[in-house]
Amino acid sequence: MASITSIIFDFDGTLADTATEIVATMTSTFQAMGKPVPAEADMRRTIGMKLLFALKQLGGLSDEESIAATEYYKKVFLERGVNRVSLFPGVAETLAILKAEGIRMAIATSRNAPSLETIIANNGVSDCFETYVTNSDHLAPKPEPEMVLTLLDRMGVSADETLVVGDTTYDIEMGNRAGCRTCAVTYGNHDRATLATAGPTFTLDDFRDLVKLAQK
Repeated sequence: MASITSIIFDFDGTLADTATEIVATMTSTFQAMGKPVPAEADMRRTIGMKLLFALKQLGGLSDEESIAATEYYKKVFLERGVNRVSLFPGVAETLAILKAEGIRMAIATSRNAPSLETIIANNGVSDCFETYVTNSDHLAPKPEPEMVLTLLDRMGVSADETLVVGDTTYDIEMGNRAGCRTCAVTYGNHDRATLATAGPTFTLDDFRDLVKLAQK
């Protein structure tokens, strides 16, 4: 088995603790549209999905309403939520170690580029990532493998030397379908039992353990 030379990370729930701000922004969105606010647990379960699909599913919205809700959400999140988001404990330090050890890193996220760029800049980790793909690239959404395949091609690395890390089944299925090894982290939006249904290669409770995993 090839050594791990590159890691592709999910963002929300894997690197950044965004759930509180996502739920708050979804709540504001449904309230503004005069729609019932879904249960918090239901909103959290959709984190990682393409936003338009998540809002449509949660609110039972029409196509037109879904588009309007998505635009409202993005506006509110950029105004309020984006500057309140922090990375999970140990993430910044671990990314720095991985970079120093020569691991190439990228992000595959369902959020839009402006909010991603703002959050990683605010948290001082922009220079850890060689590249990223976001919803702004209009690729097939998770769990389809197109995001990962695009990054592999862009970086010139093979699937067998790449690890995909995420906190939801969407991430793990995406990585598996792309032919990569996958690592589920249990502190995010899907619990260990749910993650296990996607068949991750590895499962970690602590992000910092990635350093040892990347050395295998």
